[in-house]
Amino acid sequence: MKSIIKSILNDSAELKKKVAESLCEKIEEIAFVIIKSIRHGGKVVLFGNGGSAADAQHIQGELTHQLEIKNRKAIPSIALNTNSSVLTAIGNDWGYDRVFERQIEAFVQNNDVVIAFSTSGNSINIIKGIEQAKKEGAVTVAFTGRDGGKIKDIADISFIVPSNSTQRIQEVHITVGHIICKLVEDELYSVSSEQ
Repeated sequence: MKSIIKSILNDSAELKKKVAESLCEKIEEIAFVIIKSIRHGGKVVLFGNGGSAADAQHIQGELTHQLEIKNRKAIPSIALNTNSSVLTAIGNDWGYDRVFERQIEAFVQNNDVVIAFSTSGNSINIIKGIEQAKKEGAVTVAFTGRDGGKIKDIADISFIVPSNSTQRIQEVHITVGHIICKLVEDELYSVSSEQ
């Protein structure tokens, strides 16, 4: 078992090193569009399926509450995969493919940032959500992996983890999500940024 543990931990670490070497500018770009949105009265809207839904909800919690800066103003954000009544109503009446699209129609405005998590980049409900967000005029961000899937050609910004492993992709997504939260929080609410 120890060899399996070490192998998994090493694989995860190596992938994060690869991301550090090649995708820092993309992370900075995502943080910048969020900072710009919040400064102009916008919000961050996140969504995903399964483990990616958990990532969306996790990052939304860090933004709304706090990451490191205590007692700061809340950053407006919402995770669309958390309301079971809305998800099941839309899923039942219109189909699961439209559960995010419909909510984006209701909540998203043209100064918002919409972030979709999909390890494959091919989930129909994720694609429809991003397409609707673009209709609403929001900046769209896709967190994906593998070859980026169909969503990489639709979203304004695509963060593609260079891996075929769902687990490793999600590990990078949550790490990068934490980094973005820190960058946004520091820029908007640190003592140095207020001077």
